[in-house]
Amino acid sequence: MSAATPTETLNPPVNQQDSSNHVEPIEAPPELTPNTDSDTTAEKRKREDPDPESSPNKGRERENHPFWKTSLCSYFRRSKGSCSHGDTCRYAHGELELRPRPDNTWDPTSERAKKMARIDEGGGTGKEDRNDCMMTEAFADGEEVGGSSEAGLAKCVVNLPMKWTSDNLRNFLDENGISFKSAKKKKGMVVGFVSFESAEQVNSALKELDGKSIGSKNLKIGDVIQRSFDKKNKVAVPNAQEHDQNAVSVNGSSDIDESSIDTENGEPTDECSAPNNSDSKGRTARDVVTPLAHMPYADQLEHKKKSLTQTLKRLTRNARKACPNGVPLPEWVLKSREIGGLPCKLEGIIESPVVNEYRNKCEFSVGYSLQGKLTVGFLLGNFREGVTAVQEPVDCPNVSRIASRYAAIFQEFLTHSSFPIWNRLNNTGFWRQLTVREGRKPGKSAEVENSDMTVSEVMLMVQVCTTGFDDEKVNDELQKMARDFSSRATAESPCLPLTAIVVQDHKGISNAAPAEAPLHSLPIPRECSDSGVVAPYDGVEARIHDYISNLQFSISPTAFFQVNTLAAEKLYALAGEWAGLGPDTLLFDICCGTGTIGLTLAHRVGMVVGIEMNASAVSDAERNADINGIKNCRFICAKAEDVMGSLLKEYLTLSQKQEEILELAEDNKEVKISETTSTESALEPQESSDLENMNCHHESGSLDNGNVEADTQYKSFSSSENGTTSTKQFKNIVAIVDPPRVGLHPTVIKVLRTNTTLRRLVYISCNPESLVANAIELCTPSADKTEKGGQKNNWAWRNMSSAGLARHRAKSMPYSEPFKPVKAMAVDLFPHTPHCELVMLLER
Repeated sequence: MSAATPTETLNPPVNQQDSSNHVEPIEAPPELTPNTDSDTTAEKRKREDPDPESSPNKGRERENHPFWKTSLCSYFRRSKGSCSHGDTCRYAHGELELRPRPDNTWDPTSERAKKMARIDEGGGTGKEDRNDCMMTEAFADGEEVGGSSEAGLAKCVVNLPMKWTSDNLRNFLDENGISFKSAKKKKGMVVGFVSFESAEQVNSALKELDGKSIGSKNLKIGDVIQRSFDKKNKVAVPNAQEHDQNAVSVNGSSDIDESSIDTENGEPTDECSAPNNSDSKGRTARDVVTPLAHMPYADQLEHKKKSLTQTLKRLTRNARKACPNGVPLPEWVLKSREIGGLPCKLEGIIESPVVNEYRNKCEFSVGYSLQGKLTVGFLLGNFREGVTAVQEPVDCPNVSRIASRYAAIFQEFLTHSSFPIWNRLNNTGFWRQLTVREGRKPGKSAEVENSDMTVSEVMLMVQVCTTGFDDEKVNDELQKMARDFSSRATAESPCLPLTAIVVQDHKGISNAAPAEAPLHSLPIPRECSDSGVVAPYDGVEARIHDYISNLQFSISPTAFFQVNTLAAEKLYALAGEWAGLGPDTLLFDICCGTGTIGLTLAHRVGMVVGIEMNASAVSDAERNADINGIKNCRFICAKAEDVMGSLLKEYLTLSQKQEEILELAEDNKEVKISETTSTESALEPQESSDLENMNCHHESGSLDNGNVEADTQYKSFSSSENGTTSTKQFKNIVAIVDPPRVGLHPTVIKVLRTNTTLRRLVYISCNPESLVANAIELCTPSADKTEKGGQKNNWAWRNMSSAGLARHRAKSMPYSEPFKPVKAMAVDLFPHTPHCELVMLLER
């Protein structure tokens, strides 16, 4: 048999019967080829004949190879275009060219593989991959979403530019020759709604639009899940409910046609289902709010630990990239290979003491379910993606029974209310959201899981929009609501606690109200107090109380407080253990909220300085310090990036001056008051001013002994604004940061990094991605000369990841000693969800 030609060697024929076990690469290595001639070997690496027609067997043999076109071309994935190899490229240039691998799997980067992975995660059903748009709202003109009541003629177009309006969508359809009846698009959403007059128009639009690229995204076409109730029956249903109380209690909605109610169990019949509703039932509030609830708790912890491991590895990789040229890699990066690429050891994850019904705060949206039923519960997705459907929280394991019952009570009240619920498309309506906050009893009894007996106080905050409504009618409706809440709470068995009812008037588009949104309390009828329900007078500031580490915390309606109280105790204990606290420690509690971290650790340090931008939270923190008799805390209401630099300078300068005076006193124990005065006057003006501030609340007098004088005057001074706090000399400066999900402001990072007296930093993060981005700037060595990014690259910043932006900012970091990651530990504050708190210790 003659030797194989170079072409045959590149693409050996494959026996189709053995293809399942054949794993040879498409190109054989040169050392394995029959021909060892160097010229021939060189020829093998060339692609001189890209035209398959010039070599008929070549194309057929390649197509028969088991790995031909089984992976997407990397160039195609980056640029969505064909590479220079053209048709001879062994890799696929699109989903249509892609072939399954010999083991019947698909390229993991392909849409097919991602779809199959979603199906596997969804329990073997493909329902979650549908493009159905769960929009239950109506447009301002009264026309339902899609503008067509006939099933199948209304479609939603997903992945449209957020800045587009209805006019942009109509122009886009006209430019592409799409015939349609109506098209609507709200600015700020990625979903548009199009209705057609016939099935032919629908099919034509699907062929033209589905998969079409706009910018970096491909359009997707899905069905619109319309509300199935008849608007004409809205007025008639309340009368029918008077005859069928069972229908009222179960459905709680006046928007469902009486004929669609099953008289045996009060549930909507199949006729009430919306088009495609059977498929959309695959997404429930339980799946959205607690996506890990189907897993045993031990498996949830392992899942979170693996996810955190992958996230932390990105810190090491990005630190390598961010390290300036000519600067050696830090030691922690070099040693990362010994621990699997991690920046530091991930010591594990601390489980939550309570796994079910642990949330002390729940925010329930007001809207319509997929069946058109007025519902108080959780949204089934993102509004920007066209989801406004709401489902009741009855099957969510992290929600307490008390919160669920109040949601049901409010839902039933709304079915009889003459005020409309909030419409997210039109930004009109009255009722918007219900927030239930719970305060638990102190002591070990709080560790009992799934017990309502641990809850002693409940605050209800109802968010409304009073724009366009008569004030007198609004007040009457709110008083009626308060009476309904109190009477129903009393009628429950056991009785539901009710401490305060607050109304928040919010006129914005999103339910996330600003801190300045008006709040006012509603009086609870006095007759409810006989059953143990607290009934405060109108005008009294609404508050509830909770306990962490045997400290009582007063919580205002909008103040931040960890939703899992018992797990928060473990979180704060871990932070205090790693911070290395002592009597000579000055602790900065950055983003302190209501002061929970600083107050729980105050007995272990000399001084706590808390920084928080929310004025209500700062007021709560000061109140909490007074309640618990804690005197060594100072809370400042400001943005951390605005005051962190001056505060560090103030306290670090004070500590340095104290140390200088004490050393002077030790050297000359017979120092006189006049000598001390001259020493002060010899200081710089700023330093002298700092010393004056340091002693502004102390009396000055003659001292008999210089050592006693210095120790008395400079080692003990008042640093609080009211003169009630005594602070010792600080030899250990520690910061604990607990920022929001976006992470620390770049200015705060710069201040923490450049103040080298701060040797230890404990970072508590509810978003590990933000921690990684901030740690890149804190832990990456800085160059001798800082680089400043040019304006020409600014256009690409918004497309960068958080880690990419951090690498960019690290280049302009002033020369300073970087931190290094020492260890990390996760604390599970959110069972049944993918989220958890991550604590990392940084030192230098």
